[in-house]
This record gives sequence, structure tokens and C-alpha cells, in this order.
Amino acid sequence: MPMPQQILILDFGSQYTQLIARRIRELNVYCEIHPYNHAPALTEDIRGVVLSGSPCSVRDADSPSPDLSAYLGQVPVLGVCYGAQLLAHQQGGEVLPATIREYGRARLSRVHHESPLLHGVPTESQVWMSHGDTIKTLPQGFDIVASTPEVAVAAFKIQGQETYGIQFHPEVTHSTDGKTLLQNFVVNICGLDQSWTPEHFVDSMVETLQRTIGEQDQVILGLSGGVDSSVAALLLHKAIGKRLHGIFVNNGLLRKDEYEQVLHSYQGLGLNVQGVDASQEFYDALAGLTDPEQKRKAIGRTFIEVFDREAQKVEGARWLAQGTIYPDVIESVSVHGSSVTIKSHHNVGGLPEKMNLQIVEPLRALFKDEVREVGHTLELPAHILHRHPFPGPGLGIRILGDITPEKVDLLQRADAIFINGLKEHGLYEKVWQAGVMLLPVQSVGVMGDERTYERVVALRAVTSVDGMTADWAHLPYEFLAEVSNKIINQVRGINRVVYDISSKPPATIEWE
Repeated sequence: MPMPQQILILDFGSQYTQLIARRIRELNVYCEIHPYNHAPALTEDIRGVVLSGSPCSVRDADSPSPDLSAYLGQVPVLGVCYGAQLLAHQQGGEVLPATIREYGRARLSRVHHESPLLHGVPTESQVWMSHGDTIKTLPQGFDIVASTPEVAVAAFKIQGQETYGIQFHPEVTHSTDGKTLLQNFVVNICGLDQSWTPEHFVDSMVETLQRTIGEQDQVILGLSGGVDSSVAALLLHKAIGKRLHGIFVNNGLLRKDEYEQVLHSYQGLGLNVQGVDASQEFYDALAGLTDPEQKRKAIGRTFIEVFDREAQKVEGARWLAQGTIYPDVIESVSVHGSSVTIKSHHNVGGLPEKMNLQIVEPLRALFKDEVREVGHTLELPAHILHRHPFPGPGLGIRILGDITPEKVDLLQRADAIFINGLKEHGLYEKVWQAGVMLLPVQSVGVMGDERTYERVVALRAVTSVDGMTADWAHLPYEFLAEVSNKIINQVRGINRVVYDISSKPPATIEWE
């Protein structure tokens, strides 16, 4: 896809870097994140640069300190927290440990309203601070444009150039006028036209795919029923039609009736999809395994064998499509490393090189929320568009201990009650991810006049923005009681239901 005009974000390792990018994308402005030690050369497409925060101190000998001379004075630059301190430090300013370490909410006490960066930001505006150092003395030619009662240099501008530094984080929602500030920078100062829309992306990507993929080339895509692979499939189908060959593998670890339902949905979209029921192969590979990592590897290895076998049946295949999205790309690059390495957990994870196929990743520039917006533009059905994330190993990592078809059936039925209950009560779209875990324990119970000794399941539901962190969902007690009652009464073999109230971190969303 031709590179649109963009904002370049140099990452110094801040936990908020992705959030800066997401906020800029929300303004319909394209941006990219690059590690500070892999900064690209300035091109005419780069209309501005943002320097991120960092857990480091500019006073440390080994702190990130790239040469910024190629950008300063050439395009507008905005330093955020560490980025602001770096600008001041490199020009001869004094950065010292803060007398009062300022974390959390603060209020601006002085705002230079004539500054283009702060247009529309009122005095007393709430901002979010997160820093242990402070700029004690600015270099010559730097002007203070905002302060808080505790931080004299809350924002500055370098005279004669559109270079700014701010000590606070405009990207977090606690900075009430942060969006205004970012819009001032990317639109008013950098001059970007806010044309990065789902419709623009679809048109540009379809054109790029048609130009890149040969007129007779066939493309293979592993489908999962999730939003990423489904949106990738619709984009490719719009570009090359029936030359896209989707392969949907039933590993025997899907949710109840999911294999048939997903195949039916894809056929209704006009996609060329081949379903492969390889359940028994996966069960055989998993027989006797209880270690989570061994189970994951067995599932991955079997998937590769099945997918490779089916892919060989497609004549003229030249491309392997993947549903890689932008966080996969960002997280695979180490700020402190010397090379760029892509993670191995993409949709078709680790397919053998002997397939000799070129890779096409139509979604690699998009965040998850942008993928959904593109899916909406492409009229992807809501039940796929808003489907919860589901782990690649499926129920294989929700059954603790060894896996058998009988345990899978038990868990599928309990999970269906929970998920359908969330939908019926209008709770499904209020949680990020939900599922049931089958525990490797049994408990005593009483049903009627009989003593039972049956299995225990744990319900898991979390709220999150991107899955990186998550809080347990505070579901209504009445709803949990109803689900527990239904599972125990309708799923013979389960006599106890518990609810997981662990957040991530320290717990993970999945149990294995």
C-alpha cells in the first residue's frame, strides 16, 4: 500500500507508546511506531515526530540518546515526558530528580494560550503525570508554555522551530484535554488532513493487493472464525475473488457447534473455504499430555501438518496470507535489540519453509479496534465482528490436565451455557473475553438424595481494551447464580461452579 502521510513515533520503551499511536489513529491520522535505535530516515511522508516516554532517566549513562538532528527544525517534533527531558538534556538543559515525585493527576496552573500546541487547553486543565525526574533548567532558546504548581516546566517550545516538549501524558484519558493537544500537534502544526479512515484503507489495500498478487496466483489463508482472519479474508476476496482459498481446520477443541456455524457464515459471505475436520488427529497427538507447553506444541505441530497437507492440494498457490495485526508487529521488535524479529504466534504459526510461499499480511498496519472498523465497512456479520478473542489452542488450554473427547464435550456444553447466557442478558459485548475452565479436581455434592463426586468448572470473564492488561468482569450475582444452576442441572458430570476474580497481572486471562 502506498505510504500515506504520517506521524513517526520513536519508542523509548514506555508502557504508553502504543496508546499514543492509538490516540493519533483515532484522529484519522496515520502513524507508525519505530524503536529509537531503528529510526527511519526522514522522508516526505513523515510530517511530524513524537518522542515517547521511557522507564529510563536521561541522567543514566546507558539511557536512550539518539541523534535527533535529522528531525529537529525539519519537521515538527513533540517530546512526551522522557522525550521532553531528552530534548532539554541534549541541548544543555538540567534534568534532576524531582523534589516531589509526581505520579497521577495534576492541574495546569499556567498555560500560554497563544501557543499552537495548547490552543483550546484551559488553565486548570487536568493532566496525567508519571515521572521521577524533572527539567530544572531549560537551555537557552527554550520557552516555558505551561506549568503546574509542582512542575515549572510542564511544557516548552524551542524558539524558531516547531519543537515542543510536555512533561505529562496527553494520550491517557486522565488528561482531560489530551486529545485536543494531540489534534493541535498532528493537524494544526504538522498539517495532516485526517484522511486515514476505514474506507480509505479498504480502497488502498484492495488496490495494493491487486497490484502485488499476480493475475493467476492463488492465495491460501488459514481461517479461525475470529475477526482478524475473517477481515483479512474479506479484503483478499474483494481484491482477488475465488483465487483466495480459505482453510478452516477443526481441531476438536472449538466451542460447541462452532465448526458448522463458522463454515456456514463463511459460505454466506461468498468465500471460498474448505473445512477440514481433523479432530481425531489432534486427540491422538494430545493423548496422555498434561503439561501446558507440551499440549500447546502438540496442537501447533498437528495444525501445521494438517494445514500443510491441505495447502498442497491448491494448484498455483504462491502466497500465504496471515491475519497479523499491528500490535503483533510492534511487540516483536525489541527497543533494546539489534534486529527486528517477528513473533512466531501468528495465525498459521511456524508453517514450514518448504511451502515456499510468499507472505501477505493485509492487516499488519491496523490496531484491533481499527480491524473491527474495517470489518464493519466490509459488512462482516456482527456475530463474527464482535466475537470474543479465542486462543489458538482452543479448549486445549481450558482443560487443565490431559485432554479426552469426553472432557471436551463436557466443557463445550458448560461453555455454551455461559456464553449464550452472556448474550441473552446483554452482557457479551460488555466483556472482552469469557470462557469456562475445566479443573483437574472433583468435589463432593448432593443432587436429590444422591451423593455425587463430580467435576468443577471455573467461569472466567474479563474487561480489557487490548488484552495486555485485564480486570475480572463484575458480572451480576443473579446472572452468575443462574449460569451456575443451569450448568449443574444440565451438564451431567459437573456439580460445582466457581468464578475467577483474578486480574491480569498477576494472573493471565487463560489458565494455561
